Parts: sequence; structure tokens; C-alpha cells
Amino acid sequence: MRLKLKIMDKNTLKEIIVSNEEFITKNIKNIIKRERLYFPEKINKTVIFYGVRRSGKTFILYDIFKKYNKKAGNCLYIDFEDERLGDFNSNDFEKIKEAFFELKPELAGKEICFLLDEIQNIDGWEKFCRRATERGNIKLFVSGSSSKIMPLEINTELRGRSWSIEIFPLSFKEYLHIKKIDLKGRTLSLYGNKKYLVKKHFSDYLKWGGFPEIAYLESDFEKTKLLKEYMSAMFFRDIVERYKISNISLLELLIDKIFSSFSTKFSVTQIYKQYKDKIPFSKDTLFKYYKYLLDSMLIFEIKLFSESSYKRHRNPSKIYVIDTGMCKRVTSSDSGRLLENIVFIELKRRYSEIFYFEQEKECDFIIKTDNLDNKFLALQVTLELNETNRERETNGLIKACKYLKLKEGLIITADEEKDIVVDNINIKIIPAWKWLIANL
Repeated sequence: MRLKLKIMDKNTLKEIIVSNEEFITKNIKNIIKRERLYFPEKINKTVIFYGVRRSGKTFILYDIFKKYNKKAGNCLYIDFEDERLGDFNSNDFEKIKEAFFELKPELAGKEICFLLDEIQNIDGWEKFCRRATERGNIKLFVSGSSSKIMPLEINTELRGRSWSIEIFPLSFKEYLHIKKIDLKGRTLSLYGNKKYLVKKHFSDYLKWGGFPEIAYLESDFEKTKLLKEYMSAMFFRDIVERYKISNISLLELLIDKIFSSFSTKFSVTQIYKQYKDKIPFSKDTLFKYYKYLLDSMLIFEIKLFSESSYKRHRNPSKIYVIDTGMCKRVTSSDSGRLLENIVFIELKRRYSEIFYFEQEKECDFIIKTDNLDNKFLALQVTLELNETNRERETNGLIKACKYLKLKEGLIITADEEKDIVVDNINIKIIPAWKWLIANL
């Protein structure tokens, strides 16, 4: 017996298109402009926004809608988590186009803009996007919260035909915009009374992270509750359900270990050795679950800086969490690790290749810039420089700079600021809150 494919009603699509336009136009105001959103205006590419849930991708689409729809009225927005689209399949994409032109026949033959949210819910979306951008005179912006739409996982139909942008929770500058801190005339903003307000907000940002909804809340209770709900949704929807996890206890153990080990070296093999005789699981399953967590974009790892691929993969990675609000605090000394995690996420926004350095001494970050000259940067992070750690922190940076033949390095602290010279290496010491604003 053949199953009949359910047919998507075109009138339902029209209702969704109209209601979404009314909602965005009338209800969505004061959208925070996100940084580093560079996408092509004149070449036909499907622009893909990907990243964890609740990081602000939908509001980016709203912002684009307002930009393109303001004069021409040529945009539509569809959210594929809308329960009214439960019967939607890849064959129905053409119906969206038909429904739109029936609503706005004056736009037939003109360029239109499609904004498709949570696109990963529709199998075969890549084929439609390719055809629409190449032949349909359609600007396409899509978003998703699944690794399915990450650059390495999208279908071959879109390889070379897409422009992928990873979306993170708010940067500190974006966070300050929500707090109505004016950063115009940036130098003036860093001093005087405003400096103390910026530092107070940084303390909150360090503790609670940068998820947009969290930034709007005042109550610690509400922030804590919402972050737990985020984590639960990501745990079940993006990992357990997607990958059909059978050993949930093992996954919970792994997450607990990772989220309390942020900003440190992390060895999955050590987890296996520690627990293999306590709970039933295989080493392959443990490593598979670890990869799922990486693919979910909840965590990131960086490798040892080395020209040897063997050494990079043989040595443990350092692990970081997508947002400090989700980091599990264990000791009173966690502020330094939270600071390092924030610095890493900001570096991740700016650069694609990040490593840690270790050759007798340690340096937190080696960054290969995206310039064609293969320039490197060396960067150390510490909560404060004092008599106990000053030599260790500066020596690690100096060792990395000399290895890379660099004349200068950077140390990011919570509040210290000055320039020093050690072994002919110029070291700039700068507070994290200022570095995050100034984009040095």
C-alpha cells in the first residue's frame, strides 16, 4: 500500500506570509545590529546563518527583512518550526513562490528576497536554494540551529554556491548596545564615569554570557532559569533527538565534565580510563558523543600549535564553551577561566585558525590571521598579573613570540593596562573590557 504524500495548502502559506510580515513590521523594533555580518550584495549566493539556538539568528533575518522590505515590499519570512508547516516538504517550495506572487502580483519578474528560518527541518532544501539563486531572481537568506547546515555538512548542491556565517551570542559591544551604552566616539567612552558603568556591565557579561534574551533580563533567578531551559532544549533537540542517543547517562557525564573543564586541556581518553569500570560504555561511543557535542556548536576545541599534524592530534585539545552563562563553575578561581573563554569566543568571531602554544612554557592563544601574508599573533589571558604569576605569564608569551619571530605580544587581563618590554619583545597589557570594545 502506497502512502499518499500530504499536500501543503497554498492558502495556509499565504496566511503565514501575511501574518509574518505584519508581525515583523509592527512588533519588531530596535533590533541590535550584529557585527561582522559581511555577505555579498552583487553575486548570487545563498547566505546561511548557522549557530546554536537562541543566539539571535532569527532577529538577523528580521533585520534583513526590514532592510529589503522597507521600500519594495519584496520580502517574505518563513519559520519552518511553525506548526502550520508540519506537512511541508521540498516539493512545496515552489508553492511559497506562487503564493507570494499571488499576494503581490506587481512584483512578478522582479527580484525578491526569501528569508527561511530553521531551514534544516526540510529535507532537500539545498536543491531549491541552488535553483532559486541561479535561475529564480531570488535573494536567499537561510538560518538553522543544526550542524546539518554547517559549511562542511551542507549538501553538494550548494558547495561553492553558499556564503556561510557563524552566529555567536552577543559580543560585548553588542551587549552594551542593549544596555544603551553609547559607543560613538569610542575613546571618550572608555574613560570618565562611563568607564565604571562599562566595567560593571562587563562583570555581568562575564558571569551570565551574551545570549540576547539573557541580556534583557534583570533578575538572577530568571537568568538562571532561562539558561537551564536553553541547555535542556539544546541537549534534547540538537543532540539526543537528532543523533538518537541511547546512552543518555554517558552523554550527561560527558557534558558535565566538559562544561566544568572549560578553558583547560581536555582528554576524552582520560574520561574513558576514569569511568570505564564504573558505567557500561565503549570507547567508540564516548568519542562519538564528543564529536556530536562539537558538531552541535555548544563547545569548541583548539589544537596544539605545531607544524606536525601528528603532534597536533596526539596532544590534548583545549576546550571552550559557546557562552560563559553555560559554563559550570566549580571553584572560586573560575573567573580567570571565564575570562579566557570570553576571549576565545571573541577570537573565534574574528579569526578562523586558533591554537594554543606549549614548548616548555605555555601561551593561551596563537592566531593565524586571515591575511594572505600568514601573519601570526600571540596572546595570553590572565585575570591579573601579580608576583605569583607574572613571570610565568610573560615567559609563556615571550617564548611563543620568539618561536614565531614576533616583535610584540598581547596580555589580556581583567583590569590592568600598561606597555612593557621583556627580552626585546613589546608586550601590550590591556583590560578585557577595553580590548573587546576597541577590537585591537
